[in-house]
Amino acid sequence: MTTRNRRFRLTIISLIMAAGGVLACTTRAQSTGTGEKNYKKNCTPCHGVNGDANTPAGKVLKARDFHSPEIQKASDEELAAVIAKGKNNMPSFEKQLKPNEIMDLVKYIRTFSKK
Repeated sequence: MTTRNRRFRLTIISLIMAAGGVLACTTRAQSTGTGEKNYKKNCTPCHGVNGDANTPAGKVLKARDFHSPEIQKASDEELAAVIAKGKNNMPSFEKQLKPNEIMDLVKYIRTFSKK
């Protein structure tokens, strides 16, 4: 293989890898956007805009603070199951949200650990 062919192949491989990174970032941003939209629509009445559950309904229903270590230690699957099936005072959302929307919501809830 000539030096020119090697450079060409390396250039193509680099472009493919860069494109993959851009697509991954775009998909993550879209997921967070969908998660945020569904959070605002379904979760803010109890869990609040910033996830601290400091709302009238959140206080009455004893909603969980998403900043808490207990919530942040839970696995994505555990959080998704609670969203889908409900738990204690939390209703089920499996009929309103698709599985991928529930996972997007979990990803959005994870952003509260950084705030």
